[in-house]
Amino acid sequence: MSLLIVDSIKKYFPMKSSFGKPQNWVKAVDGVSFKVNKDSVFAVVGESGCGKSTVARLILKLLSLTDGRIFFKGEDILSIKGEELKKFRRSVQIVFQDPFASLNPRMRVVDTLSEPFKIHRIAAKHQIKDRVVGLLEKVGLGADALNKYPHEFSGGQRQRICIARALTVSPELIVADEPLSALDVSIQAQILNLLQDIKKETAISIVFISHDLKVVHYLSDEVAVMYLGKIVETGETEELFKSPKHPYTKLLLASAPKIRVKGQGLRVKSEESGDVPSPITIPNGCPFHPRCPERMDICDKTVPELKESGGRLVSCHLY
Repeated sequence: MSLLIVDSIKKYFPMKSSFGKPQNWVKAVDGVSFKVNKDSVFAVVGESGCGKSTVARLILKLLSLTDGRIFFKGEDILSIKGEELKKFRRSVQIVFQDPFASLNPRMRVVDTLSEPFKIHRIAAKHQIKDRVVGLLEKVGLGADALNKYPHEFSGGQRQRICIARALTVSPELIVADEPLSALDVSIQAQILNLLQDIKKETAISIVFISHDLKVVHYLSDEVAVMYLGKIVETGETEELFKSPKHPYTKLLLASAPKIRVKGQGLRVKSEESGDVPSPITIPNGCPFHPRCPERMDICDKTVPELKESGGRLVSCHLY
């Protein structure tokens, strides 16, 4: 049974329009569907502005859906309220991109991590401090961090605190929204290893939002590639990286920086193909067709369906 089912979700944001002119919409997410299995890492990857973070917020009910449905453990999350909503909040946690902005600068670490225990009544008052220390040790920090404030930590340490906060309620699913992008490369590796260790120990499922293909390849079991609010390809990570089908997936993999030796020096090669169109004025037909090297006449007029091809889902007229 799938832990999370995202079914044709849409999120349109209204734009200001002049008097007498029709309302314009930003189609941030436009018909996205995928499933996340228990004890797995499902990655959503794509360029900035493709709608990845909006998907994360829709899953958490931080934004309301324009259309579509989301099921968690078989239950439609749109219909849950009261105590059921509280249980959902406990079962599904988020780790945000910026660890400093997502921590209250006026709260000590002990207060930040104690709050979920009190809200959800998970532990007796006299047990909370020991539980907090245990969480800090799990993420590589110690009891000496208890009475410190967020500004006293490095970016990597703050992200560890955010991960510890997500773990306080023993969630079944963590949505990690670009959790590494604000950190230095050396710190990224530490947080990545921490996430992998947590997954092994707790069997938590993770929806991992990222634009970093190397990280996605290392951590995830399945990948969905997004472009202008739509998923263009979904498949098992190793298969997708070994033989990408959609032209955009091929472009993404080709655009990842590659170190090549030339003489005694090193150079980084990156290949690009045009600019991403505006999400306000998405092209007719296939959204990728203005940049596609394999463009056909049908691409200008008809939006391709996301359908099965060779064991994965691809949205392209080539298949």
